[in-house]
Amino acid sequence: MHHEKPDFFAYGKKGFVFNIFASFALFFFVLGAAKAEQTKVLVAFGDSLTAGYGLSQADAFTTQLETSLKAQGLNIRVENAGVSGDTSTGGVQRLDWALGNGADFVLLELGANDALRGIEPEVTRKSLIEIIEKLKKKNIPVFLAGMKAPPNMGPDYQKEFDGIYPDLAREYDLGFYPFFLDGVAAVPSLNQDDAIHPNKEGVAVIVEKMTPSLVSFIRSH
Repeated sequence: MHHEKPDFFAYGKKGFVFNIFASFALFFFVLGAAKAEQTKVLVAFGDSLTAGYGLSQADAFTTQLETSLKAQGLNIRVENAGVSGDTSTGGVQRLDWALGNGADFVLLELGANDALRGIEPEVTRKSLIEIIEKLKKKNIPVFLAGMKAPPNMGPDYQKEFDGIYPDLAREYDLGFYPFFLDGVAAVPSLNQDDAIHPNKEGVAVIVEKMTPSLVSFIRSH
């Protein structure tokens, strides 16, 4: 009885082609997984509230926020681009510098010092628009943290200033958190001795309240 010898060469070619195909498939799978796991950068661009005035680095807003976002399963690095005393106009001037290391998202928190100094709301609005439009041109998604004027500025000023943030969020279709100090402003136990800047516990409240909105914003982009 004649037995045909197997063509090991032909089999080898097929095996070789299969292995090449499998290797490419594995390569692209690993590449895709690596891309999915790539750390994204959120630049927190603001004033002393962002910078962490009066707090250790471990207790500052950006550090607590990064920890909170990672706890939600997001591979995010939060970069602190806060400068104490900064106004919205100052923000326009240093925006390019703040983005020097690149950014996947920007959390924009400016305007508190404008209100404390009684700067005309129209000036604040114009500066925020300039910042937002620059970021839009760079295709960087913006999450806007709103601010409210202190009561001693009077009702007319309050109405005009407070309206800036929801107006811009609607006009530019931004991620939006209406009031950065929600649940913390005017609560003595959550603020430092100056009654303006949140303490460690106050920052924790801000982060806890803001995180759900910010997570939705990041995941939608």
